[in-house]
Amino acid sequence: MIRALTGFSTRSPWKVIAVWAVLGIFLTVLSQPLVYRVTETQSGAFLPARYDSAAALKVAEEKFGVKPDGNAVTLLVARADGGPLTEADERRVGAVAEELGSRRVDMPPPTQEEPPAFLNEDHSQTPAVGPAMTAPDRSFELLTVRLAGNSLDPGLQRVYRVFHDRAEEAFEEAGMRTGFTGGLADVTDTADAEKTTQTVVGIVMVGLIVLINILVFRSVLAAFVPLLAVVVVGGAAAGTVIGGAVLTGIKLDPSTPSMISVVLIGIGVDYFLFLLFRFREQLRSRPEQPAREAAAEVSARVGTAITSAALTIVAAFATLAVATFGQFRVLGPAIAISVLVMLLASLTLMPALLAAAGRRMFWPSRALKRQPAEGAASRFGALVARRPLRLVLASVALLGALAAGLAGIRMDFGQGGGNLETPAAATAAEISRALPAGVSDPATVYVTAKDGRALDPAGIEALPRALGAVDGVGRIGPTTLNEDRTAARFDLYLTPGPQTEQARDLVSGPVRATIAGAAPAGTEAHVGGTAAIFADISTAVDHDLRIVFPVAAVLIALILLVLLRSLLAPAILMIAVGLGFAATLGASALFFQHLLDEPGVNFVLPLVLFLFVVALGTDYNILISDRIREEMERPGPARAAVARAVRHTAPAIATAGVVLAASFGSLAVNVNPSTRQIGFATALGIMLSAFVLSIVLVPALAALLGRRTWWPVRPGGARGRHPGRSQASHPDQDRVPVG
Repeated sequence: MIRALTGFSTRSPWKVIAVWAVLGIFLTVLSQPLVYRVTETQSGAFLPARYDSAAALKVAEEKFGVKPDGNAVTLLVARADGGPLTEADERRVGAVAEELGSRRVDMPPPTQEEPPAFLNEDHSQTPAVGPAMTAPDRSFELLTVRLAGNSLDPGLQRVYRVFHDRAEEAFEEAGMRTGFTGGLADVTDTADAEKTTQTVVGIVMVGLIVLINILVFRSVLAAFVPLLAVVVVGGAAAGTVIGGAVLTGIKLDPSTPSMISVVLIGIGVDYFLFLLFRFREQLRSRPEQPAREAAAEVSARVGTAITSAALTIVAAFATLAVATFGQFRVLGPAIAISVLVMLLASLTLMPALLAAAGRRMFWPSRALKRQPAEGAASRFGALVARRPLRLVLASVALLGALAAGLAGIRMDFGQGGGNLETPAAATAAEISRALPAGVSDPATVYVTAKDGRALDPAGIEALPRALGAVDGVGRIGPTTLNEDRTAARFDLYLTPGPQTEQARDLVSGPVRATIAGAAPAGTEAHVGGTAAIFADISTAVDHDLRIVFPVAAVLIALILLVLLRSLLAPAILMIAVGLGFAATLGASALFFQHLLDEPGVNFVLPLVLFLFVVALGTDYNILISDRIREEMERPGPARAAVARAVRHTAPAIATAGVVLAASFGSLAVNVNPSTRQIGFATALGIMLSAFVLSIVLVPALAALLGRRTWWPVRPGGARGRHPGRSQASHPDQDRVPVG
């Protein structure tokens, strides 16, 4: 199958290139406006119905008509001179609010960076504006504004900006100043704050990848072609996932498109680099061979390792389909599908590009006309062959020292948005100085009768009174009944901020315990809101980690068994990547928790690291192991075979590791602390996988064990010879000194 795909692609390269170009451009253009229609911005929507906060969301939607895409913004209004609000001021505030709530806000035309208007959803609407509360010292009054739509959609953000400017101008004419926070205001301000940073980081990342390729290959085409190809394939993959979501009605997590982009840029450039290094090696060793024939031979050989590496990633992420938390359940298959698209491109588009460019791929470099002098990779390969035990002990000592950071590790469930210096954050801070921190994002209690009967307002009042006595509940909002009086709701304004660990502990502990004991007989009560949702998410994630880890490990081990046709080699690789995972997580805890004094590591970091570091890091282990086996199939000492494998493969792994680490490292400068942690930790894990596990530990273990590495089937031997191979095709067979 692999040989058939690569063979066809190298025989008809321009047809394959044309098909991929058309598909990539079409799906990219189509997916841009559709992505906001298939993403779910409310994390609580991904929780199973059995969780308390998910039940609260269902009651809110069915009984009170709360729209899943409703976005609440808290509007602060205060006197411009800083004085307390008078009754006349409050009447003016009410009049302006009524006027704002009666005027339609038309969506402005898109910017040049966004899709054309006919592809965008029209978010023009009349906002719902209503009173919320007044500060005890009358320093300000709060209004609630609701705008419907996906908060990440640039179109809705433009509508919000128009309303923001309109409200600011209207209240300024009335002698008032304004502030906006919560929901859509936070998202829009954060997007504005990140825009420049993301642009700069993107340019730097692309520039770094191009620079690395230029330094390695001394070629213009080899520097730019891989990146252009990966961008086209990435667009096709994202379009496939988004199109599938549209057709099936599945909602994606907002981070899914960006995660797909980061993953595909990393692994796509990696796979192309694996092919480029082997293609250059083949052209050097057999200068008389036609370029298309060389491309076909190399693609078929390396395609096997790439296929196994890609299927490892697919298997790891596909295991997320068994998770209970819906955010994981959609993220895993989405990335798995994207990687399959990249795998197909690696077996078709990339070989076609090699065949079409031929030796011109490395122009203007003259490296093809001569065998390279023994460099760092050759010397290090010799070192691995001479001193394998020392290198094994040094590698294990380094990984063990980093893994020591796991002692005392703490999970942080904060989302990090409140640390950003934005206008929305400043308004939230002003509100919290006069009111409980949870005013702009309260927890909400919903009460319904078990038999569907009408509720007695007097019978419900005992519940808010009991909750008002709970330490940490700063204020209780008024009780509201729905139209048919079958459900009631009231807000809890918590003293700690809604995204803090204290708020989550408060809701999951004393608040829910009080509700269970004080809810009127014959009723059900559920608590929702940000704090409640993330308390339940932490429970769901903890449950899923215990399932996903072993399932993914078993699947990866099975793939390695099939690829390596050995029992011992897969065990070595699994132990190595396990050490790499522990070292990466431990180092992350040391850096963030102890050095930077943060509350802990982000709660999703262990799962993200397990999937990315284990799955992506296994790519490099597969590449070096496959080459070691290939070299050991030739006659000669096993350690010489390991030295040759390191010499030929270490440059590809080192280059690919730096590129992939740079891709993930771009997240480390994100303004969101949780994203920064994921970017830093994943980049570190990739570097450890490439430079410690794949270039040092795995080859050193293979040098120690020799051909026993492939037990129970040993490849080659001193008296064996790989069929069809000639000594002339490997002029460096015995050049590496071992002892």
